[in-house]
Order: sequence, then C-alpha cells, then structure tokens
Amino acid sequence: MSDYTSRARAASRILAAAGDAAKAQALRGAAAALRSAQADILSANDADMIAGEARGLTGAMLDRLKLDAARLSGIAQAVEQVAALEDIVGLEIDRRTQPNGLVMRRVRVPIGVLGIIYESRPNVTADAAALALRSGNAVILRGGSEAVYSNQAIHQAMVCGITEAGLPADAIQLLPTQDRAAVGAMLRAQGRIDMIIPRGGKSLVQRVQDEARVPVLAHLDGICHIYVHADADPAMAKAIVVNAKMRRTGICGAMETLLIDQDYPGAAALVSALIDAGCELRADDMLMELDPRTVSASAEDWDTEYLDSIVSARMVAGVDEAMAHIARHGSNHTESIITSDAAVAARFQAEVDSAIVMHNASTQFADGGEFGLGAEIGIATGRLHARGPVALEGLTTYKWLVHGTGQVRP
Repeated sequence: MSDYTSRARAASRILAAAGDAAKAQALRGAAAALRSAQADILSANDADMIAGEARGLTGAMLDRLKLDAARLSGIAQAVEQVAALEDIVGLEIDRRTQPNGLVMRRVRVPIGVLGIIYESRPNVTADAAALALRSGNAVILRGGSEAVYSNQAIHQAMVCGITEAGLPADAIQLLPTQDRAAVGAMLRAQGRIDMIIPRGGKSLVQRVQDEARVPVLAHLDGICHIYVHADADPAMAKAIVVNAKMRRTGICGAMETLLIDQDYPGAAALVSALIDAGCELRADDMLMELDPRTVSASAEDWDTEYLDSIVSARMVAGVDEAMAHIARHGSNHTESIITSDAAVAARFQAEVDSAIVMHNASTQFADGGEFGLGAEIGIATGRLHARGPVALEGLTTYKWLVHGTGQVRP
C-alpha cells in the first residue's frame, strides 16, 4: 500500500498546484475517452454481469452493476458536468481585518489523498475520480469484486484522458486486487491517506467505521420515508409515491417506507397504485384492510433498506407519529412530506433530523446531479464535515492565510 500512497501523495501536490483550466480539460478528455472506449467498457461489463448471475446476485444488485450505451453516456456526461463546475480550490470563504491591521482569509484547499472503497456500481469509478481530481485530490480506488472488469475498463479510459491533458496517471489509482486485506491496508494508512469514503452496504460501512485509523466520511443506509399528510393533493401524492419507489428501486434515494396519515382520504388508491406498478407492499393491519394483495409487515421491515420492488407501509395518527417513526427507524438519509399545508411542511422539515428533507418531491431527487453539484461521491448521513450529497465542497477543507505589514504580538 505504501507504494500507492507515496505516488498518490506526489500526484496530489501536482494537482493542488494545477490550474482550473488544466483540471477541467483533463476531465473533458476523460469523458471523451470513456465514449471512445464504449465497446471495451460494455464488453467488460458483460463479463461482470455473467459472473454476477453465476454468483446469484439479486436483481437489484445486477441492476446497479449493469451498463448499457445510455448509462455509459450518462457516466461520461456526469464527468463533463464536473468539468464545467466552478473551481472551488482557493475560493475565499471569509475575510476579516483585525484591529492591528492583520488581514485573515479562510480559503478552500484539497484534502490531499482520498481512499474510496465501494461496491457493485461501476459508475462510482468515474464519479469518484472526476470529483477527486476536480477538487485537487489524488484518489486510490478499491472497487468491489462484482464490477472488477468494468472498473478496470473505466479506470483505463479515465487515466488515458487525464494523462493526455498533462496530469499524472497516479492522480487516479485503482487497486488491482480484490483481496479484503487491501481494504484493511487502506484503513490503517493513517498519515498516508487523508480521508476514507466507503460507498456500499451496511457491512462494508460498519467494517470501515470499526477498523479505520483514517478519518471516515460515511454513507449509511438509505431507509427513506415519505409521509403523506392529510392535506396532500391525491394526484400529486400518487405520482410522487410511485416514482419514489419504482423509478429505480436499487438506488439509495428510493423510498423504502410509506407513512400515510389516517385522515388522508386516498390511502386505498396509493396502496393500489404501488401494487399495480409491480411493488410488493408490506403493510400494517389498517392498510391490509384496504387491499387483499398486501402482505403483513414484520418488525424487521421498518428497519430494512430493500433496494428492490418492496415497500413497507403503515398508517400514522398525524405528523407527530410520522416524525417519531422516522426518528426510530430512519437512517438520516432522505425523507419527504407531501402536503398542501405550508405550516406542517415547515415543521416537518425543521424537526426531522436527516441529511435531506423534502416537501412535495420524490426522494429519488437525492442525487448530487439533481442538486446541481455534478456527480456525487455519496450521501453523507453524519453530522460533521459534510452532509447530504458530497461533491466538490465536501472533498475540500480550508486553511487560513494571514497577511501582515510587519505586526508583532505584544
């Protein structure tokens, strides 16, 4: 691991000094290289899909793994979007002048060397590389065994693009081994890796948090809730709820639990709409009376991130009970309230302690691109450093620059 971290550190110094135009041009070149390598990348992904099916990966996992021409085009576009973002390295956060004349400026700087450990989704290889480079950081990537060939092909294209633009290949390194010991080596690389970002299932994140000797920016479960208030517009509620669950079931912003106010008149229609869309609905006793196609929810269902066409649902006696349920079972990721009552919506958004709290919108918008941040490295659910979609700002820290005219302290 020391060889990778040494080369990454050297590359990070070059990136920290690189101009905005050089980094943007490198990413545009990387996007072009991804498009040029489409046949190779899709062929590599086919090999991963065949291996994944043989290993018995779930449908949700295979969907996260699958690449086609449209998804690869989206990956390249995401890299271009990061290239088009305003450079924040060197951005002045604040400035103050002391009575003694000292001028103190706080400016954004790269963190240095990032270690990113992720599973299944090959797009993370490109997203992570693009965000790290644009924010002036070198990155060491360790992808999951499910996407080994896809990750290698995407990484090769990204490196080709950035080196042609004059930036070092070591700015983006992909560990060639799937040995779990490599993860342990990254987690123990204090002083050589500046921040670890895990992106994957609960077991991966838990291992990273338990074993890391390096600061961790964690992305936990996406147990996302939608609360349909009594004053929700029925057409809006139906459209949002179906979209939040069924648009893409395998993403962390998919709704996993539906809470329906007992005074909302369209509960049966909501239940029916989800089931008609192909969703299994695991319900409490009150909702089970509305549709015989429902399945009885177990205690474990309220704490489950399905990442599949399954949702848990229950009736609640108002906003207080809805918020209490979210506090007890949520993962602090994304929640949404559907209501025409602005006061209730404001209270929900103020009191629900999640990284993203929405009003009259699908939880599927929990995505850095939808926030105008370009690609994202994940949704941080903690309370320190960064929260919500982590993009360029979340991959920087700051330092103070002090300007004097000969002042000495008395």
